Amino acid sequence: MMERGDAPRRTKNQTRCGVLIRQLMAGSALAWCAMELCPSLALAQGTATPVTVQTVSVNIPAGDLNHALLTLSQTAHLQIFYDMAKVKGLHANAVSGTMTTDQALSRILAGSGYSFSRTGNKISLVPATANITLGPVRVGGTVAHQDPTGPGIGYVAENTMSATKTDTPITEIPNSIYVVTKQQMLDQGAQTVMDALKYTAGIYAGASGTFNNGNAAADTISFYQRGFSTSQFVDGLLSNSQSAGETAFLERIEAINGPASVMYGQTTPGGMLAMSLKKPTDTPLHQVSVGFGNWGRYESTVDLSDKLTKSGNVRYRVAAIGVTQGTQTDHVDYRRVGVLPSITWDIDHKTSLTLLGMYMYTPGTGISESNDYPLKGSLITNGYRRIPRSNFLGATNWNTQADTTAMFEYQFKHNFNRYINFSQTFRYEQSSTNNKNSYYDGSVNSEEIYQAPEWAKDTFKTTALDTRFYGKFRTGPLQHTWVVGSDFRDYHYDWFFQRDQSNGGDFLTNLYSPNADYTPCFSSSKSAGCKGYITTSRYDYLQEGIYFQDQIKWQGLSILLGGRQDWVNFNGHTSTYTYNNTDGQNTSSITHETSAPQPASAFTWRAGILYNFDFGLTPYFSYSTSFVPQTSTNYQGQPFAPLTGKQLEVGLKYKVPNKDILLTASAFHIDEDHYLEQDPVHTDYSLDAGRVKSQGFEASANANLTKDLRMIASYSYVDIRYAKTNETAKRYNPYTGSTYGNAISEEGMFVPYVPRNMFSVFLDYTLPQNAFKGFGINGGMRYVGFTYAGNVESFKSPAYFLFDIGAHYDFGASIPALKGLKAQLAISNLTNKYYVTRCNNSDCYIGEGRRVYGNLTYNW
Repeated sequence: MMERGDAPRRTKNQTRCGVLIRQLMAGSALAWCAMELCPSLALAQGTATPVTVQTVSVNIPAGDLNHALLTLSQTAHLQIFYDMAKVKGLHANAVSGTMTTDQALSRILAGSGYSFSRTGNKISLVPATANITLGPVRVGGTVAHQDPTGPGIGYVAENTMSATKTDTPITEIPNSIYVVTKQQMLDQGAQTVMDALKYTAGIYAGASGTFNNGNAAADTISFYQRGFSTSQFVDGLLSNSQSAGETAFLERIEAINGPASVMYGQTTPGGMLAMSLKKPTDTPLHQVSVGFGNWGRYESTVDLSDKLTKSGNVRYRVAAIGVTQGTQTDHVDYRRVGVLPSITWDIDHKTSLTLLGMYMYTPGTGISESNDYPLKGSLITNGYRRIPRSNFLGATNWNTQADTTAMFEYQFKHNFNRYINFSQTFRYEQSSTNNKNSYYDGSVNSEEIYQAPEWAKDTFKTTALDTRFYGKFRTGPLQHTWVVGSDFRDYHYDWFFQRDQSNGGDFLTNLYSPNADYTPCFSSSKSAGCKGYITTSRYDYLQEGIYFQDQIKWQGLSILLGGRQDWVNFNGHTSTYTYNNTDGQNTSSITHETSAPQPASAFTWRAGILYNFDFGLTPYFSYSTSFVPQTSTNYQGQPFAPLTGKQLEVGLKYKVPNKDILLTASAFHIDEDHYLEQDPVHTDYSLDAGRVKSQGFEASANANLTKDLRMIASYSYVDIRYAKTNETAKRYNPYTGSTYGNAISEEGMFVPYVPRNMFSVFLDYTLPQNAFKGFGINGGMRYVGFTYAGNVESFKSPAYFLFDIGAHYDFGASIPALKGLKAQLAISNLTNKYYVTRCNNSDCYIGEGRRVYGNLTYNW
């Protein structure tokens, strides 16, 4: 048993005592350190003191672990015993706020390799017994403060940065927030953001079916949030990259349901998706994996993080992926290689800088314009053979979908003092695509359909910056958490599109025996004899905004107030050039400038109130507005007015005390003006449908029920209708392929493609170790209700149930020599159900069949 080093003697001068103790402890590298610098007379004489875990207010910066422990002991009057030599040079995490001493110590030690034990009022540091990399360590029933951008614990995340741009508990924010943790993504084998969000309340993920086989990013036809299209933000900045949402590079995904324009500017009233990229960890992380699956999937990933300096103030992380696979559709492949390196430098105990870079090359995106099938043979099988999911209806010799993305980002933070802090995030991003394919134009000839060949190339360039000051202060009994900031986004888009009309504009392919008999002819030279047209578009988009927010707290009552002013400038042009047309002449048929109204600006705001009861229940109410400038035009080249929305939301959140169980229920009412729908005459354009109304109810549960059992569950009801519109349309009969009756008003009709009811539940259970040591199973069920096709409820796409199962095995649980080696298997759509995700008046999107994915992962 090691002896306690020189104990501090009682003295009248507290400062001299502190200096003496430091000198005594520093005199022996093997001494145990007992830190309560000037103990009371009763303690010095050995009088017993009751065991209490007190609450203290602390503000300890990141830095040397010895210094942090000394500061905590002085602040909280703790005795902390440890071997100074063993912790020399180790890094301590920053901790700030009011919390228990155990919570403060847990956060300081997280990632250091040490935990602590408590005997009475005596605290001793002990080596951590588990290498936990997916969240904070639980010590003695207390969890350290969670990183608001980190992976969470199990299926539960308690804090977020996304909703308020401040580190805030989810239960102190008056709107619905759902976090997809890293553990959930791993257990479900989520390969795309679309996969990861399928169990999230309020979100219809996968509306485009197999059209979006491998693409990781959000798009306007794959995701609906409370009935509206949505946008993805990466590390707090809007991202248009088709590769930025690669799940191998993400720590977590958050769904912020409801308007978020106050903090982020251009978001629809349905909400936004917030994703956090992987960054250097405090705890060393070394992980490699190899994966496999049906459709010929082979995958390898690497995730490494460690310190570059002895003190750990400079740390790195490198995440990388290489994958190749087919898809359920023949001749449509998904191939990708990517790397995400990052480095964090804690310049001093108040200042840090993180640099990130990303390069992603995707020569096969898994996407094809040919993946939408005609109504007859997909939705309608009465009298028609079902079209196999494997049938590729395009031309195999004109079938290329490629994407390249590069990104640089930095995150800088500086803490001036307890009242004011500074944070800045910058990103430059460039993405380009090259797609050669064809699309179904809605024409059917017996069992053949017409495909229209096309060639599209585009380039996106984005420069974005978010700068903010934030902090905390008190005015009497009120505690304020404030933030004031500004952001801008400079976006450039170039688009090249070419149609081949040499053979009448289309080519025929058989639905059941597709063949490639198309010879591409895309030369605009007269000598080549090709016919067609070329459309080019270019626009520049500059958005600037300033915002402010105050979270005011008095005991259990919290009030949130925020506002934002946005300015938008948009300039662009589109031109179409027809070559070798019917009279043999080349013409410039359309050229027009498209500009947003000058100036385009809006003020958005939100207000919310909630009360945190001691037993964990939090009722809340909020009102918020949204603003989205429109970059598209109608067929005449006229720009649309900005989308403007407003929402009322009331809800309950319940965090079970001392448990990782978070329950959320909310009801909402949303109005949005200038909602866009497809122009029924000029189908390549949109029109202003007026106002839509979305109202509904959500309920969600995220729970680590026991250390072996995790669960997520959700229910969503969304009733979205045209509330005020002058648009009319005739109903469409999918069996006859024609409209009927008189044109009727769209007012009061359901907005198409959005299911009213969705329900899901997923559980993961690690079996009792005495019988099945290291083995676990999981499974889930998803229900998606019917959706309408067309704007006047012409017909329905039917509802469907899907089932998912999986298993995992930790080899190290029973074979110590294999510690760190794990195997996992995930199967989605277990029954291989053939289902339709959405239809319009001509075609449907088909859902993904049974997908099998497994991997071997080694951590050390």
